Amino acid sequence: MRNSEQNSAALTYDDVLLQPQYSEIRSRKDIDIGSNLGNGVSLTLPIFSSPMDTITGGRMAAAISIHGGAGIVHRYNTIEEQVLEVVNAYEFAGNNVPCIGAAIGISGDFLERATALISAGVDFLCIDVAHGHHILMKEALESVRSLTSDFHIMAGNVATLEGVNDLSDWGANSVRCNIGGGSICSTRVQTGHGLPGLQTIFECSKTDRDVAIIADGGIRNSGDIVKALAAGADAVMCGSLLAGTTETPGNVFEGENGIKFKSYRGMASKEAQMSWRGKYSSFEGVSSQVPYRGKVANILQDVERGLRSGFSYSGAYSLKELQSKAIFVRQTAAGLGESRTHINTRKW
Repeated sequence: MRNSEQNSAALTYDDVLLQPQYSEIRSRKDIDIGSNLGNGVSLTLPIFSSPMDTITGGRMAAAISIHGGAGIVHRYNTIEEQVLEVVNAYEFAGNNVPCIGAAIGISGDFLERATALISAGVDFLCIDVAHGHHILMKEALESVRSLTSDFHIMAGNVATLEGVNDLSDWGANSVRCNIGGGSICSTRVQTGHGLPGLQTIFECSKTDRDVAIIADGGIRNSGDIVKALAAGADAVMCGSLLAGTTETPGNVFEGENGIKFKSYRGMASKEAQMSWRGKYSSFEGVSSQVPYRGKVANILQDVERGLRSGFSYSGAYSLKELQSKAIFVRQTAAGLGESRTHINTRKW
């Protein structure tokens, strides 16, 4: 290996645990799990829903925003259709929805789309592309930033400190960090490129720029979110964690055995590419089905409880305190097995 060789292994969420510490927190209600990402975007629940066509339309954007996070309305439709989803999102909570975002690309109609979405009232834009450390991202960021300086722009994805720094210098206020690793993403298999999700956050959070870090991909539960935040993320982005809920786009189907399900697919899958542009190039995702899970509010409430509990185990009243106090320890494969519930695999 050349100069990229490292002496230590790159870490996934399963490779580490946070060491419990002394706590003076008497009630988890006293913990502030919120995050200010700058330039007009502040969350009381540090979660974004992913801009995928089976995750975030107007209904999901409204639902997650009402619970303190933010939804990013996907871009895999016409400008008019996306604007309508944004308008509908604001109307779901009687115009009391606090934070709605929308995605754009890096070519084609992206600037026209950005202008229309800003006019529609979105609180922030997400420049959404699989490989964000790219000349087209630089040009897109500079073009969108020229529309308005006082507006939050999220961009990504990247997997390196250099990537975060460049996107920040090009105009991004927040950067989505991770290449591959999502439950329906096959980028690492198809291309051989990427970094384990937690290692990405350790690296990207070393930035000295005034930019927020979004851990995007591989988040499966509240414990993973706590680890990502403790490693330096300001918020996380979730897809599979929210998939199959009432608020995701698409119909509920019933299988032969009576089990209800909804579709969930990666936007780089063959199926998704054929659906939104009538052709596919490199396919770096899969299409799947997930059980129908009811209202997303139930999941978000459980996640919030998990985050408050996680902060309390480090004795942290806030995100900044969690990041300053966090002590990570490595665990072995046997340790991972011990960490999980294992009654059903026990041999009596």
